[in-house]
Order: sequence, then C-alpha cells, then structure tokens
Amino acid sequence: MIPSIAANSTTRRHSAFYYDILDGLRAENKYLPSKYFYDETGDKLFQQIMNCPEYYPTRCEMEIMQEQSGEMARLFTAYSPAFNLVELGPGDATKSWFLLRELQRKHAAFTYYPIDISTNVISWLATKLPVTLPGIRLHGLNGEYLEKMQQVKSFSPNPKIVLFMGANIGNMTVVQATQFCRQLRDNMQPGDLLLIGFDLKKHPRTILDAYNDRQGITRAFNLNLLTRINRELDADFNTDLFEHYPTYDPGTGACKSYLVSLADQVVHIAGKSIHFRENEPVHMEISQKYSLGETENMAAQSGFAPVHTFLDQKKWFADVLWQRLP
Repeated sequence: MIPSIAANSTTRRHSAFYYDILDGLRAENKYLPSKYFYDETGDKLFQQIMNCPEYYPTRCEMEIMQEQSGEMARLFTAYSPAFNLVELGPGDATKSWFLLRELQRKHAAFTYYPIDISTNVISWLATKLPVTLPGIRLHGLNGEYLEKMQQVKSFSPNPKIVLFMGANIGNMTVVQATQFCRQLRDNMQPGDLLLIGFDLKKHPRTILDAYNDRQGITRAFNLNLLTRINRELDADFNTDLFEHYPTYDPGTGACKSYLVSLADQVVHIAGKSIHFRENEPVHMEISQKYSLGETENMAAQSGFAPVHTFLDQKKWFADVLWQRLP
C-alpha cells in the first residue's frame, strides 16, 4: 500500500515517486522521469558511464574546469567578496572541485550549497569534501532544485552564484529548459550569476555513440530504473522484456533514449496494472544539444545576459556564465 503525502520527507518522496511513475506509464505516450535514475545503483552506473571512452561530455567539461577555473574564480570574486555558491545536481563534485579549490586559494568568503535529489550524493559530499578541501563551508541540501534554492535564502542574504553544470540542462526540451531558467531567475537577485553547461552540436555519430556505449552501461543505467520501481513500488517488471534504444536528430539537436517493450505484457505496480504493447516505446531521457547562438537566445528569453563563454579545445562543450537582469 502506498502511503499518502505526509509531513515526513521520506514519505513525501516515496509518494511523489509512486504517482510520477504511474502518471508517466498511464500517459498516451509512455515515459519515465529521468530524475529517478539516481538511486545508489544508478549513481554508480552513471559514474561508470562518465568513464566510458564514447562519453565525451565529462572529459570536455573536466578540461574546462581544470584549465579555466582560475578565470571563473576571478570573475566570481570580482562580482562579490562574499556569496553563496549553489550547485544544482553536483554528482561527486569532481569537476566543481577545481573551482572550489581556486575559490579557496583566492580566500573567497563563500558557502557551498550542493543540492541533489540523491541522498547518497549529499551524504558523500558532506563526508569527502571537507577532507580534500579543508576548511570549506558546506551545507548540503537533499531535494528538488527550486524548492531548496528558496531554502538557501533563509540561511544567508548574500548574493548567489548558481552552478548547473554537466549538461544537466540538456535533460529537458528547449521549451522546458527555457522555463526552468526563468524559474531559476525568479529565485535569484538582480546581478546574481549562473554558470550553466551546454553540450554543443557536433557530428551526429559522436553524439549517438555517447549514449550507446559498447559496454552496455547506458543500457543498464536505463533498465535500473525498472529494477528500482520493482524494489520500491512492489512492481514486477521483467527487465529482459525491454530493450534500450537511443536516437539522435541532428536537425533539432534532440538525443533521446527509450526502453522498447519486446512483448505484449502487463506489469503490476503496487497492485495497479499497466499494459505494454509489443514494440511500444517508453521515453526515458532527452539529452538536448545546442549551438552557441541557441544558448544566447535562451539567456535572452529567460532574463539573463551572457557574460563569458568557457570552451574546451574541441569546442564540443560550453560552460556559459550568465548574469540575472533586473
């Protein structure tokens, strides 16, 4: 039996998970929210994906952070001597670590607020970062990005610098991403900064290979969500009856992944029956790619002004710095 929404945060998350999954699988075009990929196993699988030879985004952004975080830190400290550094979806902070180190070297007065839906991520950062970056002021927040950004206001009135790296913006359609940026703007003050990562358009095969690695880790990552639903929502998915299928449209820049039902079947979730037709797709994730001109249009449409663009040597990835307009 699924509990109703209650004051307990664990119960609320469990209830939201249940209803989000049912809503997605009852839709005319079935989908599963990609934010639920990241349980403990999903976190580990994604770390493996980032180390795959085909998966270039992590290497490209890591190059940017290793070689240009000093300039980022200079721009940040020039903006304000004291600020709140809010990172949305930090993962293991491997990339932002270089920026945090540079800020410490510049004796910047900042508190780092990593926000992540994964409790594993937040607890790991709280344990590891104080060891590798002694003296760091850190306050991890577990939950939804916008909700927790509002909570940061209650901790400190300092200006905000928000990090949204790793091409996480690509997990939304262009319309959704623009709306999300507007919501970020609404949770920032005029002049606040936003550093946001965009995976750039490039040869279609390079992009598609990144989401269809030869080792099958991306396949396992997608199927793990079905395993999580089985475990947490008393479901009976047979993962052998679903196939991972990625696509890329170079015209729109949309890279999408699906799980395709290999049989006509019925799956039960907490007593509710969901029918899958043979060959019916379930949309799992979008990884939207952009041109630099498209990122500038998004900034204008969501109330920001571009300040600086950081590119890797291949110009495959961009971390762009925007400033919130009045």
